[in-house]
Amino acid sequence: MSWPLVRAAAAVAAAAPGSLSKQYNVCGKPGCRCKDPANPQRHGPYYQLSWVHACKSTTQFIRGPFLAEVKAQLATYKAFRKLTDEWVELALQVAKIKLQAAKDAAKVAAK
Repeated sequence: MSWPLVRAAAAVAAAAPGSLSKQYNVCGKPGCRCKDPANPQRHGPYYQLSWVHACKSTTQFIRGPFLAEVKAQLATYKAFRKLTDEWVELALQVAKIKLQAAKDAAKVAAK
């Protein structure tokens, strides 16, 4: 087992899965700047965080003052996922090596 990997996984701080999107909207008010035929200026930007957990899709709007914190949480989650994927890969390699060793030992014992 890779102990630096274990230490890195244990050091994960606040994390959030999902993706962040930036949106601009058009309202329904007649004569609004967003409906100007010559130079429409949409409202926004609005930031939306979307994620799926336990087979349930969720969306949440994020206000500007919290944007940096949410971006940091997304980056932390991405790093965590990378670490866990690496951990699983190492565990699969160990399992494969142990299985092969058991097969080899059984062949030697059978002779």
